[in-house]
Formats: sequence, structure tokens, C-alpha cells
Amino acid sequence: MTDAEVFSAVETLARNARAASYRLSQLSTGTKNAILRAMAAELRARTPEILAANALDLAAGESKGLSKPMLDRLKLDEKKVDAIAGGIEQVAALPDPVGQVMEEWTRPNGMRLQQVRVPIGTIGIIFESRPNVTSDAAVLCFKTGNATILRGGSEAIHSNRAIAAALQAGGEAAGLPAHAIQLVPFTDRSSVSALCRMDKWLDLIIPRGGKGLIETVVSQARMPVIKHYDGVCHLFVDRAADLDLAVKLTVDSKTQKPGVCNALETLLVHAAVAASHLPAIAAALVEKGVELRGCERTRAIVAAIPATAEDWDTEYLDLILSVKIVDSLEEAVAHINTHGSHHTECIVTTDEAAAEAFLSGCDSACVFHNVSTRLADGEEFGFGAEIGISTDKLHARGPMGLRELTSYQYRVRGEGQTKG
Repeated sequence: MTDAEVFSAVETLARNARAASYRLSQLSTGTKNAILRAMAAELRARTPEILAANALDLAAGESKGLSKPMLDRLKLDEKKVDAIAGGIEQVAALPDPVGQVMEEWTRPNGMRLQQVRVPIGTIGIIFESRPNVTSDAAVLCFKTGNATILRGGSEAIHSNRAIAAALQAGGEAAGLPAHAIQLVPFTDRSSVSALCRMDKWLDLIIPRGGKGLIETVVSQARMPVIKHYDGVCHLFVDRAADLDLAVKLTVDSKTQKPGVCNALETLLVHAAVAASHLPAIAAALVEKGVELRGCERTRAIVAAIPATAEDWDTEYLDLILSVKIVDSLEEAVAHINTHGSHHTECIVTTDEAAAEAFLSGCDSACVFHNVSTRLADGEEFGFGAEIGISTDKLHARGPMGLRELTSYQYRVRGEGQTKG
């Protein structure tokens, strides 16, 4: 397709999404939940077709030389499809934030005001490799009354089409408005640029993927963007850290699932406990197959590859960990604020004062005390499924659940009050 043809096709999707958003905003919670349950049922019924489509994507990915973490993100099986359907049912069971009265008050002239949650309107989701995002994004936006345009990566195009078709077929049978959930059906790179120019029709774009994709969207978008940059997450072993807990949390944060954004990428160890704590931590990590890259002081205590300046800024998404010894909590916080991506940081300590100083000092969306960074997650926070983890500061920060997919309006009622 030519760029002009792509723009025209995307503009049609965007116009249709805007029209659908007005119909969506009028649906009751009961109707939305019934549609979601119908989507889940259809997704399960179409499991064979979805897996067949996914097999095409996996074969293409292997031939293109996709990395193992990328292929792992891409791969579906019966259990994963069932989990996607279960996620839809979970969203149906969650409270609907639309219509929630956030605040209400009465002015001296008798004018009654309410601040009420409403849908954002129309949302473009641009994502890579994970076909489950097709469902997660669609149903979270739908539950909150938002029309959605989904643009997945070329590596998952067959899977995305199959999942979107199941959602649309199941939803339409239960009353899903036409064009409420749309998938960009082609993989032309220019479709990303086209979506970024649809500010007349799209209220928001959310990119989920690598740094290159996010920077492209941020540089081109004419509408607000909620972004999720790298997950360069840190764990700091304080001088008052319990050794067993430090080992447990470091190993879980790094190895439980290394190819995700809330996995640990840099370990910081207080110099006062480096000799006593670092050998046990390193041994447990090496046993799990982790490659250590350490500063000079680290390498004087444990075996590690020399760390480069680039390592402190790298999201490995693999069994690789940077290790640095620091002389104080303040140095640890300064390192995190300089080299981190404002995602998730943890301190391991029995010193409550140190913990509070760390939590207030780190400029990140999620800051933990004695908790694995892997628990930076919407479901773990009790939000249900999430659309991503925002590293921004405005509108949404951290795990984005249903509430973060709403805006608000002021509803004002009176009996003829005037300015004059």
C-alpha cells in the first residue's frame, strides 16, 4: 500500500472509532459485562483457529531470527488462550469506574456540582509481539467505554487477527457496537505514523513495545501519549538488609521471568555488607544461570564480567544482571535517579527510616520495601488486568487499570442560577 492509501484506511478506522465511542458511552455496566463474557466464550471456542494462526507467526519469527525472549512472548498454547479468556471474565467482574462520583459539593448560590468519571473516548494502542495485548487492551478500553484501534506488530499479525476476530464475533452477538474494537489489518510501517496524525479522531495513544517504537510515537503523535519506557529496575541491599531476604528477593526479581519490564536489571549493594552478603546473592544468581556484570569493587568479591558505563542504563530482558557496590543509601538513590527508567525500585532493609528515605527519594512510579520488583503489576495491585505500566507523571503513573482509562467531567445542576 502507498502511504496515502494507508493514511486513508487508518482515517476511516479513526472516524468509525469516534462514532462508536458515543454509542459505547451510553452502554450500561450490565450490558458491557454481558458482552465481555460473550467475548471470552467465543475466544475459547476459537482456540484451534487462534493456535493455528499463532503457529504461522512463530514459524515466521524463527525464520527471521527472533530472539528466544521475543518468541516466548509471541507463543500461545491452550493454557494461555484460556488465561486470556479468563482475563476477560475477570475484567467483567471488576467494578465499572464509569459514572463514579469522585467529588460533589454545593456552592453558596445553591448550584450543585459533581466530578464524575467518564470514558476518555477513542484510544489507539500500538504494541509489539505479545498477542495477549490485543485482548487485554481491547477489553479494558471497552469496559471503560472507550473505542479502540489496535495496531500490533508484524510478528504477531496472524495471532492478532484471530484474537480480534473472536472478540468482535462474540461481542457483536451480545450487542457490541460496530467499530468499537478495530484492528489495523495490515503491517505497513506507515500505519504508525498515520495513527499519530489522527488527533481529530483519537484522544490518546498508548505505545507498548521497545524504546524505538515508543520514541517514534512520542516524536510524531499530535495527541497525548501515555508511555512505558524501559524497565531498568533496581534492587538496593541496604546495610541493614537481612541476608536470606536479600537473596530471596534478588533471585525472584531477576529470574522468575527475566524478559519482562518489572524484572531486576541492576543490583546495588551497600559497601558495609558487600563482603558478607554479596557472595551468597551471587551464588544463588549464578545457580539460576545469571551472568553477572560488576563494578571493580564487586569483582574483588565475586566473579563477574567487567561492567561498562552502558550496562547501568541497559534493560537486558535476559539472565544478565549489573552489580554495583555503593557507599550509602544516598548514593544508591542518586544512581537510580540517574540511570533508571522511573519504573520500579526496591530496598531490602530492616531499617524503617532507611526504607522511608529510599521510598521518598526514588523518582519512580513504583517503589518497594522488601517486595520483589516482579510484583509491580496491575493484577498484583488488585486492579485486575492492566494495559501497561506508565512511567509518565501526568494522568496515569504505574500500573494502568480501568480507573486510569477514564477522564472526568463536571456535572452541574441548579434552579436557574446566573452570573448577573
